[in-house]
Amino acid sequence: MKRHIVDILQPVTLLGGAPARPKVVERILAHAPILVAADGGARAALALGQMPQAVIGDFDSIDAATLAQIPSKRLHRIKEQDSTDFEKCLRSISSPLILATGFTGGRLDHELAVYNALLRFPEKRCVVVGDEDLCFLAPLSMQLDLPAGSRISLFAFADCDVTATGLRWPLDKSAMAADGLTSTSNEVLHGPVNLQLSARKLLVILPRIQLDFLVRHFMQENPA
Repeated sequence: MKRHIVDILQPVTLLGGAPARPKVVERILAHAPILVAADGGARAALALGQMPQAVIGDFDSIDAATLAQIPSKRLHRIKEQDSTDFEKCLRSISSPLILATGFTGGRLDHELAVYNALLRFPEKRCVVVGDEDLCFLAPLSMQLDLPAGSRISLFAFADCDVTATGLRWPLDKSAMAADGLTSTSNEVLHGPVNLQLSARKLLVILPRIQLDFLVRHFMQENPA
């Protein structure tokens, strides 16, 4: 079996090359101090005064000046062009939790490819964090103790029957799909929110303010 480039029992911050607010990155690093850069994310890391532990990608978005600042043993070039840099990073990292930022708000095709990768690597527990929201692939069964009034959206990328309780607009074995039913701007009516899925095809979207809660939730499920 091929070894992971990063194999650690701590949460990992994965930084991409799309715009990311420094305060957001700082908040994420407080939870996941091990920093990995996806290709051009290395330049963003250095601009923030952070040296990545590893840089992974095909290196088509890194200039020579950036490469020269990073120790060669931390540079991991994967030349194949059948996957995105985000995918290359996901399959190269073994961690109980990956907090990915710098992957939203840039090119739309790149952002959609990130959500596609979440579904294709369900064994990787990854939360994609943007300036306003965060999202993750839901497990088949999940309980979230979110406060009443919290915004929550459910979006299926493929056919998936969903039961969701504790919401203003609950779902009862509802057939959801990318070209069918979605549940945007739903609201927590009372906790906890319980999700039951027929397949791992559902993205959960929450306000970024819930990051601290979500990290605690996932790490309690899978402590280091």
